[in-house]
Amino acid sequence: MRIARLCCLLLLAGSSFSIQAKMVHRPVEWTQDGTRFHSVLVYDDASSAKRPGLVMVPNWYGINDVAVKKAEMIAGKEYVILLTDMYGAGVRPQPGNADQAQAAVKPLYADRALMRKRINLALGQLKAQAASAPLDASKLAAIGFCFGGSAVLDLARSGADVAAVVSFHGGLDTDNPALAKNIKARVLVMNGADDKGTMPDADKFMDEMRMSPADWQFVVIGHAVHCFTEVGENSPGCRYDERAATRSYRLMHDWLRAAFAGTP
Repeated sequence: MRIARLCCLLLLAGSSFSIQAKMVHRPVEWTQDGTRFHSVLVYDDASSAKRPGLVMVPNWYGINDVAVKKAEMIAGKEYVILLTDMYGAGVRPQPGNADQAQAAVKPLYADRALMRKRINLALGQLKAQAASAPLDASKLAAIGFCFGGSAVLDLARSGADVAAVVSFHGGLDTDNPALAKNIKARVLVMNGADDKGTMPDADKFMDEMRMSPADWQFVVIGHAVHCFTEVGENSPGCRYDERAATRSYRLMHDWLRAAFAGTP
C-alpha cells in the first residue's frame, strides 16, 4: 500500500511539474518617437537556468500566431527570444495580404537609419529583460527572416555589440556599404540559390562583407527559393522547403553556439 501511495505521489508530482513548465509569452512594450511597439518575449520556463537571448525579427507580416510558433520552436530550452515588433502596435498586416505587408515595410526600406534605430532599441529592450527572465545578457544575438533578415543585418552594420546575427532568405542590400566596417558580430547569411528577389544582390553583399572585419559566411542553398523556412508558403517564388529549413536551422544553432562560446 505504501509503495502504491508513493507511486501515486510521484506521478502527481511529475504531472504538476509538466503542467507548470510551459512556453512563456510575455508582452514587452516600449515607445519610440511617439510610436508604441508591442513585442513578445518567448522562453521555456521549465528551468531558471540563464541562457542566451535572441532578438528575432519575423517576415514582413510581422508578429502573428505563425511567428510566435516559430519563435517557440527556435527558443526551445536554449534561448530567450524577443519576437520584435518593427512597425508599431497599430500596424499588423494580415497573413497572406502582401499589399498590407508591403505598405508596412516600405517606410523602413526607404529609411534604413530608422530601421537601424528601431532594431537597436529592441536589442536594448531584450537586455532589460535579464532582471525578470532566465536571460544571460552577456550572450546576445539576432536572427531574422525575409524582411527580418534585412533588419538584423542592419543591426550588425550599426556596430551593435552582439555575438552574432543570422539572416534567413533576407534582403542583402544596404544604403551604405561603408557601414560594414562597424560590424562586430559574426554574420551568417543563408539564401536560396533560386531566390530571384535577393540573389541579384549577392555579389555586392559579398564585396561589402570583404570590407568588414567580421567573421562571416554566406551560404547558398541549392534549389531553394525565397521563404524556404516559412511553413505554409507555396507559391513559385516564395515556397517552404523542409530540407532547406532543416539545414539552415542546424547551421544557425551551430553558428550561435560557437559565437557564444567564442570558438571558431
